[in-house]
Amino acid sequence: MVLKACRVCHFLTEDKKCPSCGSDDLSAKWKGEVIINSVDKSETAKKLGITKPGKYALSVD
Repeated sequence: MVLKACRVCHFLTEDKKCPSCGSDDLSAKWKGEVIINSVDKSETAKKLGITKPGKYALSVD
């Protein structure tokens, strides 16, 4: 399993296209991760601009 991070929204995926925003600009070079279960109850999601639940990279190269 190789996770790639979307350079647009930082969503982590195994797919060739981001299931969150639809971008195909993915990178295998990323650092850190955060899992958001509920965006409306998460201060972290608000600070990072995350609008959908999922696993996200904190930094994408």
